[in-house]
Amino acid sequence: MTEIIVPRQFRGPPITANGGYICGVLAKAVGGKGSAMLRSGVPLDTPVRLEADGAGGVSALGAEGQVLGVAKPASDEQIPTPPPSPGVEAARLAAAASPFASRSLHRGCFSCCIEREQGEGLGVHVGQLPGAEPGVCVGLWTPHANFAEADGTVPDEITWAALDCSGSMAWWIKTGSPVGLLGTMAGEVLEKPKAGETYVVMAWARENEGRKFFSGVALYDAAGKVVAQSGQIWIGRPPGAPAPAPLTSAAAG
Repeated sequence: MTEIIVPRQFRGPPITANGGYICGVLAKAVGGKGSAMLRSGVPLDTPVRLEADGAGGVSALGAEGQVLGVAKPASDEQIPTPPPSPGVEAARLAAAASPFASRSLHRGCFSCCIEREQGEGLGVHVGQLPGAEPGVCVGLWTPHANFAEADGTVPDEITWAALDCSGSMAWWIKTGSPVGLLGTMAGEVLEKPKAGETYVVMAWARENEGRKFFSGVALYDAAGKVVAQSGQIWIGRPPGAPAPAPLTSAAAG
């Protein structure tokens, strides 16, 4: 059993950990290529226990022993094959035209908040790729030196965080409505991103089953090589929940 503490810097919602970040932590605990399911918010600045299940999996446990999340090694079927990268310039233009370029999907979120300082948050957002099916979206990420290890590469949990919110953005851009919270994220880092280099982020809305919305999100280097990939399941709003603000309102800031 090991113990982790998620600093407030890595928040998603105001008082809990960013979903992609904690999924990356859990995936690292099962060998790197993992599938993590979040059952409850992981608290910030608070000890959380990671406990192996004896079968290759791990659970994150709260102070009272409650299960906050679980992970196990991922199968190939859980990680969709990414489409080809459209290239850096196409991604730059799409990101600039995104409604999330002027107003964050989630204010304060480590992954997507554009109001946070460079090197303190990631500020990743995507926009619709012109000529592609609705919900195929791209953007850019240049890892900041603040997140680099001694060899200049970025820890896997940071890369997982960079893949997080774009899967939700793809569905919002496709449907004009948010899809709720990250439930499951399966993925792997094939080659560690390097600080200072520019990467293309591609997210695509796949299909939905009731309140489950499936996304793929991948990271490519400037030459178009896939360096990280993931499959996500987002859990939509429950029946009777208040209607969200229209996407055009978010774009207006």
